Amino acid sequence: MSEKVTKLLKDIPAVRWTALILLAIAMFFGYIFMDVLSPLQELLKTDRGWGPDAYGRYAGSETFLNVFIFFLIFAGIILDKMGVRFTAILSGSVMLFGAAINYYAVSAAFIGSAAENAMNHFMNLPLKWWNITPFFDGMPASAKMSAIGFMIFGCGVEMAGITVSRGIVKWFKGKELALAMGIEMAIARIGVAVVFLGSPYLAAKIEPVDVSRPVAAAVLLLAIGLISLIAYSFMDKKLEIQMGESGEEKDDPFKVRDLKLLFTSKVFWLVALLCVLYYSAIFPFQKYANNMLQCNLGYTADQAGRVFFVFPLGAAAITPFLGNFLDKKGKGASMLMLGALLMIGCHLVFALVLPSTKGTPIAPVIAYASIILLGISFSLVPAALWPSVPKLVDNKLLGSAYAVIFWIQNIGLYAFPIIIGAALRATNPGVENPLEYNYTVPMLIFASLGVLALIFGIMLKAEDKKKGYGLELPNIKQE
Repeated sequence: MSEKVTKLLKDIPAVRWTALILLAIAMFFGYIFMDVLSPLQELLKTDRGWGPDAYGRYAGSETFLNVFIFFLIFAGIILDKMGVRFTAILSGSVMLFGAAINYYAVSAAFIGSAAENAMNHFMNLPLKWWNITPFFDGMPASAKMSAIGFMIFGCGVEMAGITVSRGIVKWFKGKELALAMGIEMAIARIGVAVVFLGSPYLAAKIEPVDVSRPVAAAVLLLAIGLISLIAYSFMDKKLEIQMGESGEEKDDPFKVRDLKLLFTSKVFWLVALLCVLYYSAIFPFQKYANNMLQCNLGYTADQAGRVFFVFPLGAAAITPFLGNFLDKKGKGASMLMLGALLMIGCHLVFALVLPSTKGTPIAPVIAYASIILLGISFSLVPAALWPSVPKLVDNKLLGSAYAVIFWIQNIGLYAFPIIIGAALRATNPGVENPLEYNYTVPMLIFASLGVLALIFGIMLKAEDKKKGYGLELPNIKQE
């Protein structure tokens, strides 16, 4: 007499890929909002008075609470304690709330309001090195309010990031893990591509010119993203019922004191430092890329957006293929090193080669080629780095591991937009036209991060060879 075996939902390809799509949709809309103002730096300067420092502080504010209030660490603990389902809905709600505040700050309703008057008297700290807040004396009120909304949104989007990573591991561990993570990031990066084309169009091509219009559209998309997370939660609940678990590890539950296992792991710190260096050279770069291309190519915001469009789109196209390769062949640590080399080369081209070719027919060719190579470099990170984490830590600590890595990453994401904004001001004394900035020093700063990433990549590969973590091995387990 044969016993009937119930197939888990995650063992059915169509079901687990549906779960992935629901998670990816939320991150897709989150990435759209994250960069919705990035192509509008020129318009923010002329219409709202946001100079380089104000824009830099706004751009860095997204990670402020995550870094200095340790929100991401708490988010990881919440994730390990409460599970993917609860944390996913919470993160989507926080994203939407913060985005709504950000929209109000750049809308016409804010101008002349009591909120604007309050912001004019809020946190007027000197613009000094010790002022680590997103606010300073003379910062436009709209930028201050936007920063408040953006930091709340940042709590939600970074919580969503670790939750989505944990959810993908839950459904794809031992299967197409790197491919799944690669596809999720590819979908999210298409969101960035949409922003760099759509945001300038919505703001400036439809009369009257209104910087808040693309922000309003992004807020509506975040509401749809929250609905997709709620839908995912029903699938997650059914899977846990099938698995006979109310959480992740019932026999050996998560305890806060277990975090010491992370903080005392050398290989974990190498991965965390690699992450912060990679992402600090990419996401802050995205905040300034459109304006950098305008300055170096003499382009309008629309034209520069079309050039940068190939970066997230190219990264989205190649990431799934890299993920599939890593699932079947491995070589994760080696790919991280290759990504660092490409990053160094591309930022050096932006710093030293592109400015000298301004006005020549070859300049756009160089810009396109460099952007494409940078996209390939960035594709190597989620495909190789994120699937490596489950090989390094216990399953019960996975949420906290991603949270700590994201927290360290957020330190860089907070600091470098501010650093780049200060570098632009210091190296462009007296320059008021946002289309005349010299970006040589900022691009050299980004290139230096690539050099450090390469060093840590070499160290990670050596540690893996010594300890046998399996970072160079395929992710798919043979039956």
